Amino acid sequence: MNFLAHIYLSNGNEQLQIGNFIADFIKANQYTHLPNAIQQGIFLHRQIDTFTDAHPIVKQSKRRLNERYGHYNGIIIDIFYDHFLAKNWSKYHKIPLAEYTNKFYKLLKENKEVLPDSVMQFLPYLIKDNWLLNYTNFEGIEKTLIGMNKRTHKQSQMHLAIADLKLHYTDFESDFTDFFENLRTFSANKILDIP
Repeated sequence: MNFLAHIYLSNGNEQLQIGNFIADFIKANQYTHLPNAIQQGIFLHRQIDTFTDAHPIVKQSKRRLNERYGHYNGIIIDIFYDHFLAKNWSKYHKIPLAEYTNKFYKLLKENKEVLPDSVMQFLPYLIKDNWLLNYTNFEGIEKTLIGMNKRTHKQSQMHLAIADLKLHYTDFESDFTDFFENLRTFSANKILDIP
């Protein structure tokens, strides 16, 4: 899953949200200096990723993509699924997405001291361009895919994946809806296991 889903799956716990958000920027076990609850968010993120990567519905979504993306297809599906979460946000949360994302940006700004340098570098762009809210529309998703393609030195061809999204839109949305119910249950159970 991508940023929005990881934040949402933290069940409103702000420290878990921070850990879940920064986990991809933390190498191996370089998190021992962080507060315990943020470490738990990192663990939760990694468990969510493992569950997601192994799930048959996610594998089905990946097979819908053009073969040109290779091992980047998982990242593309994560972004697509964030689009469907954002688009259908009112089904999953009572707080409107615009308010929810602004609250999260504020949380990040208030906790800059625990954010990795790599997060601090892109944080101004995340907030200025309102990535999380803009997952709701094709333009926002396409901008994200273009940015990801640049980060891979244009090797991933991810900028072309907006065409795959449009071509198989209904199928991808159906995949997301079915899978996300499984993921919500999985995440909620993992949170209950946190000491």
